[in-house]
Amino acid sequence: MSATTAPVGPAPSLPSAVSLGLARVGLELRVYFRERRAVVFTFAYPVIMLAIFATVFGKSGVKVGPAPGFSYSQWFLPGIVATGLILLSFQNIANTIAMERDEGGLKRLRGTPMPASSYFLGKIGLVLVTCLAQTALLLAVAATLFDVPMPTSASAWVTFAWVFVLSTATGCVCGIGFSSVPRSGRAASAVVNPVVLILQFISGVFFAFDQLPTWMQQVASVFPLKWMAQGMRSVFLPAGAETMEVGGSWQHGATAAVLVAWLVLGLVIGLRTFRWTRRDDS
Repeated sequence: MSATTAPVGPAPSLPSAVSLGLARVGLELRVYFRERRAVVFTFAYPVIMLAIFATVFGKSGVKVGPAPGFSYSQWFLPGIVATGLILLSFQNIANTIAMERDEGGLKRLRGTPMPASSYFLGKIGLVLVTCLAQTALLLAVAATLFDVPMPTSASAWVTFAWVFVLSTATGCVCGIGFSSVPRSGRAASAVVNPVVLILQFISGVFFAFDQLPTWMQQVASVFPLKWMAQGMRSVFLPAGAETMEVGGSWQHGATAAVLVAWLVLGLVIGLRTFRWTRRDDS
């Protein structure tokens, strides 16, 4: 009696890095939204800051910009959009990866067949989705509660799109690169958060950039947040407001160049310094 053999067919193909990356996006989103307190604070912070500044200066009748001027709420919105992007990209990614490394999660992931690129795609997808949601919420609040006019031209929204994409990509990549700086997960927020806070104060987010000391303007011009805020001002402020800028124009070319330069720099630093294990691991 002859033994029967099972038919031999082609071996099942392994999922691609992209499909695994998309699966990681879903996982990252589920994990992120489980931390409800962190989610509420992160999404509420830009809205609260807009409400505080718009209420205080709005009631005082402050007008900025060229005659006849525009409301402080309208001037403040672009900067707070930019700071929301840097919080969700650079700050959130740098803190999260540092904690995942400290808890051994990255080491365990590295021991699986999943490509490293899928892990980073998951982080980038998380940043993109959360930035879109936060920005949509902020713009809705600004338009409905504070009567901030939204752009009406297609060119303005095109500018918004490329500034938004470049800003989130740059913040995310720089956050990945900076995640190796903290020595532990517990120290991450103490290292990362002050960097973001200082940049907010010197980059024209809370104060008019042209009113800051010259040396402060020069320092801020080296970093992305100043250009993110300026790019957003070109979208949400009326024609003629560009005369308020230090360079006398929106400098879209310089904005793109600086953001791309930091994107490349962050990528190079990340590739050279990223660690899957803690410093004290053998």
